Amino acid sequence: MPGPDEVMRGAMAPAAGRPMLSEAELERRRGRPWTLQVVKALDIGPHMRRVQLAVTGDAAPEFQLKPAQEIVLQIAQPGGEPARRHYTIRRYDAASKLLDVDFVLHGHRTPGVSWSLEAKPGDLIDIRGPRGRIALNTEADWHIFVGDETCIPAILALIEALPAGAPGFAFIEVGGEDKQEIVTKAAAKVEWLLRNGAAPGPSDLLSNALAGFTFPAGKGHAIVIGETSNVRNQRHALLDRGLDRSQIYAEGYWRPGRVGGHDHVND
Repeated sequence: MPGPDEVMRGAMAPAAGRPMLSEAELERRRGRPWTLQVVKALDIGPHMRRVQLAVTGDAAPEFQLKPAQEIVLQIAQPGGEPARRHYTIRRYDAASKLLDVDFVLHGHRTPGVSWSLEAKPGDLIDIRGPRGRIALNTEADWHIFVGDETCIPAILALIEALPAGAPGFAFIEVGGEDKQEIVTKAAAKVEWLLRNGAAPGPSDLLSNALAGFTFPAGKGHAIVIGETSNVRNQRHALLDRGLDRSQIYAEGYWRPGRVGGHDHVND
């Protein structure tokens, strides 16, 4: 089985006729290495745990990010390569150099979940980042955000970053009492959709909510994230309703049966 760096290299292999990426470009895309220190860890909901991390050292002032970018945790594993797991930065305080990372507790002990449950103040964790292409479209008149509980950190971070009065509409699928408060100057409306006991994964819950949403006047922009097959269906539905490709950012955060990795959905 290839190592994580080989998987990343494979994911970045060029299409026919395109040049291979240089080592310098591969290193840039991996993100800058940092060592962060755990400040505290706590449960913020029935299925969500938050770990607060401090950026330390002389280079701390250089740590900068855009809303909803991710870091790649390098989680030590017994007798082998570290497990590399991507997590969105929920919130970052540039003055204190503190950042919050939220982990969905989904019932089984993946490396990320295990680390979040065992993290204690003073622990160190190596990371890469911040990185990621997700971003608000500053030219849009209104914004849609769609995703499940794995996307809560990204969606809420983006809504908080909207300009004052900007129209924002979010549809978030959750399994239970996992709603979170949000403080924003935007004109934002968040609709929490309950699965009512159904397992997370492919479903029509978010697609149906999106189908019933009336587009406001002007040019919109949609950020659609979550389970890959759901993201693909929602993207196609938005295209069918008249949005063009430039108005949709779509990324699959996970797929049933797969551990780690993202899917850039553009088909």
